[in-house]
Amino acid sequence: MSGREFAQVLSWQASKVSKLEKGRQTPSDNDIRAWTAATDREAEAPALLASLHTLEIRHAEWQRQLRGGLKGHQSEIAAINARTRFFRVFESTYIPGLLQTAEYIRARVAQTVTVFGVDRDVDDAIKVRLQRQDVLYRSEKRFHFVITEAALRYRLCPPEAMLGQLDRLISLAALPNVKLGVIGFDTDCGVAPAHGFWLLDEDRVMVETFSAELNLAQPQEIELYGKVFGNLAAVASYGRAARAVITRVIDDLVDGLPGAGD
Repeated sequence: MSGREFAQVLSWQASKVSKLEKGRQTPSDNDIRAWTAATDREAEAPALLASLHTLEIRHAEWQRQLRGGLKGHQSEIAAINARTRFFRVFESTYIPGLLQTAEYIRARVAQTVTVFGVDRDVDDAIKVRLQRQDVLYRSEKRFHFVITEAALRYRLCPPEAMLGQLDRLISLAALPNVKLGVIGFDTDCGVAPAHGFWLLDEDRVMVETFSAELNLAQPQEIELYGKVFGNLAAVASYGRAARAVITRVIDDLVDGLPGAGD
């Protein structure tokens, strides 16, 4: 059908079809449902609606998000965490935020200050991030964290602070609703641990890059990341084996401290 014929089928103005096709007008939910019904593609409607609903947050540039300071973004994440019931988290470079100590958080925030030059409300931002961790103690929520040995070894904070962070990982792994897996350097990985991501229920995947926070909500994206997480979780070590990796890192870190051999 021509655009004019298609408009007649939908009882729309022909100009509306043209504007939607050329991206000059944003469709409503009903527009998408009507379009997919008229083209016998109703199965495509959920994915298109997900795209529509996440256009504004899909690629959230850090410069824009942090313009008002650091606390605001932490509060937004806290609200998302409060709504989420099942967290599947993979991190290849650093300790996940919900498991971080105050000292480790301060080092992470310092990186944000270095990269973006935003140093307003640092202490308030750290306080909010620590408060976010209250969700770990809510029995109706479940957490499955998978991290790499590299995340345990990267020197992203002073050694003394990292020792406290590693000890906290062991403690939090004992919570009944928390599952912590560690992928050691000697692990045979079927899927490369390329980058970190947070899979929140079946609604959203959050990926942090240097320039932006990506919020992915397309059903096929959520399904793909769920599959990737499953592969990474399957090769991770848990329980005693995970603690052995963490303990080995602690021993190596202590051995490297000044005066350790005295």
